[in-house]
Amino acid sequence: MKNFGIFFNPQIESKEMIFDLLKQFHDYEGVKLYRFKKQDFMPDYFSSVDIEDARHLDYILVFGGDGTILRAIDYSLKCKAPILGINLGKLGFLSESNLSELKRSIRDLCAGKFKVQSRMLLKVSIKRNNELIYSSLVLNDAVIYRGEVSRLIDIKYSCNHRFVMETRCDGIVIATPTGSTAYNLSAGGPIISPLMEAIVVTPLNPHVLTVRPIVFSRKDKLRFTITQTENSSILHLDGKNSHNLEKGDVVIIKSADIKVDFIKLSNKTFFSILRKKFHLGRI
Repeated sequence: MKNFGIFFNPQIESKEMIFDLLKQFHDYEGVKLYRFKKQDFMPDYFSSVDIEDARHLDYILVFGGDGTILRAIDYSLKCKAPILGINLGKLGFLSESNLSELKRSIRDLCAGKFKVQSRMLLKVSIKRNNELIYSSLVLNDAVIYRGEVSRLIDIKYSCNHRFVMETRCDGIVIATPTGSTAYNLSAGGPIISPLMEAIVVTPLNPHVLTVRPIVFSRKDKLRFTITQTENSSILHLDGKNSHNLEKGDVVIIKSADIKVDFIKLSNKTFFSILRKKFHLGRI
């Protein structure tokens, strides 16, 4: 018997059809399906489980797009269960499967026909007047961005207490290899293989042309200081939560001590996914 946690984007219109499909597995395929207590919109025939008491789960199936997977990271870390993304969104770059492949994917999981790929996380902290006021983990990126006033902000950053540069810009993206194909890529940053462990820093619309993206080691500790701003700037974490930053605030970013596990079912390479979903190299 395999225990599956189900994490669902509640805004998906076809969820009733998907629930009926999952119930077939629950009844006939020798699996047990659990819904998390914060997802009470799911049918009662799924057993309810609290995230603090779900160490018995073997896998977490995440139904939605990349944003839904980002919201499910905390569940995976607390349950110690790897994630299998079932893409119901547009791009689904983090998803390994889709709805048409769901039956085969669940059967492969039950048969042990998969690999687990661990991905790097970033630990992001905010200090104000030398006092820690916030700390969190991110899978994709942390983005320091100007506030509502459309004026550039001044950001100074260092690596291991050694000054790197100071720049005027709209903001800065600090991304993991997983996040290198998200906002970082749109901002002109490099694509980094998810099997690497590195941190890429990409300025957003810098005022000086010579300010370019830089890739740092996972062992590096980066500090970003807001040195000048006309208004409060904003720190976005994986696009799902944000915090106001004031002049003098310091954002400290380093590799986290833990990683999040993703299920790898197929022989698709990272590069074949790039070619298919991003049309890499296509003229």
